Amino acid sequence: MAAAMGALRLSSVPWSHRTSTAPPNLSFSASALSGDKVVFRTVTGFSQKERSPVTISPKAVSDSRNSQTCFEPNTSQSVLGIILGGGAGTRLYPLTKKRAKPAVPLGGNYRLIDIPVSNCLNSNISKIYVLTQFNSASLNRHLSRAYASNMGGYKNEGFVEVLAAQQSPENPNWFQGTADAVRQYLWLFEEHNILEFLVLAGDHLYRMDYERFILAHREASADITVAALPMDEKRASAFGLMKIDEEGRILEFAEKPKGDQLKAMQVDTTILGLNDRRAKEKPFIASMGIYVVSKNAMLDLLSNKFPVPMSFEVKSFQEQAYLYDGYWEDIGKIEAFYNANLGITKKPVPDFSFYDRSSPIYTQPRYLPPSKMLDADVTDSVIGEGCVIKNCRIHHSVVGLRSCISEGAIIEDTLLMGADYYETQADRTSLAAKGSVPIRIGKNSHVKTAIIDKNARIGDDVKIINSDNVQEAARETEGYFIKSGIVTIVKDALIPAGTLI
Repeated sequence: MAAAMGALRLSSVPWSHRTSTAPPNLSFSASALSGDKVVFRTVTGFSQKERSPVTISPKAVSDSRNSQTCFEPNTSQSVLGIILGGGAGTRLYPLTKKRAKPAVPLGGNYRLIDIPVSNCLNSNISKIYVLTQFNSASLNRHLSRAYASNMGGYKNEGFVEVLAAQQSPENPNWFQGTADAVRQYLWLFEEHNILEFLVLAGDHLYRMDYERFILAHREASADITVAALPMDEKRASAFGLMKIDEEGRILEFAEKPKGDQLKAMQVDTTILGLNDRRAKEKPFIASMGIYVVSKNAMLDLLSNKFPVPMSFEVKSFQEQAYLYDGYWEDIGKIEAFYNANLGITKKPVPDFSFYDRSSPIYTQPRYLPPSKMLDADVTDSVIGEGCVIKNCRIHHSVVGLRSCISEGAIIEDTLLMGADYYETQADRTSLAAKGSVPIRIGKNSHVKTAIIDKNARIGDDVKIINSDNVQEAARETEGYFIKSGIVTIVKDALIPAGTLI
């Protein structure tokens, strides 16, 4: 629970008291037996009929594999999803200037929160809370429009609700970190008659079958199970790293280690099912900040052992790792967010696909018309709903819903988030009379390596190309920031005609 639950460190614990012990060749990567031959027998009277042996190999969670797991009790009744909205989102600023981090637009039509919520729904988990305390109005609005009408019904207790930070006579403080956010609402969570809490982050991009994750947790008789990702040395120091034994039990945890401490966290990742080549490339095991926590363990940890916010170690708990070996990206920073969005335009196979019919990503139905492209040259790009694109060139870009792009414009390597509404002709006439600019990309403008937030007004002949290769700049009064060389135009910003950025 270290990454998402505050300054929490995992330590080795004795497992002699486990109620059941997995065999040494149990692959916790997909809760399957590794290379064992399973013999099924049907008993009739005193005779046995032997079926053909079935070989089950360890398989990591992938983009489109359906779970065949049977649960008793099933996840819709026994698991409560808790999505942590995170803090103020300073690393994603200015995209978080007017919205909570989980409400940041993604992939043309979606928002970040749609990823964990959709993973939950696709995994038969329909009781979901989202915890946040910053700029939660747009997040509230999106969740109510996207999921409220689809979660209720006769004998259906499903819900997706935002829990904002609040003060009470017992606790006059706001959330003091993510573990404290869970602690402050523990009184509500424990009212639910469930077995496990599924704790998720709201700023990750991935597709995961949580039912397999939960099954592995139950099979291991664990108190806490941590989703783990094989990691190369270049990226490893940015994550919490784990050491595990051959059965996936967590022996040691180090938060973002450097130097010798980093080298000391190397492990033989072939025990996760990786082949020799990949194990050599990725000799570290990183925490994804995704956890299954047994209800009793959570109550004991946050109510009894650590009832107030503090840095603490988890002791006397059974801690297990679970391999996820698919695409996963923490998009809590501008550069990672930009790369993840443009990654969906990759060919022939995108980094992350929104086209998987077996595990769809849900979002708010907007009932927008199809996008209209008039004499436009569009290559290697994704176009959202309701766009109007006229005689322009778009390459390697994501164009968000309701975007309007004028004649002669050039859009390259750019994420356009689009607009929240259409302006009427009367609105445009009024703006022109005032010398202002409508919501659009203006005529003959050139935008490259940029993020254009919603409702931006880009005048004619504007060049957003960062020709001086500036890496960092804060020009909020002028409507933009530059982070890691990527220009970000602030939501609702006005960039006058002829501006050069």
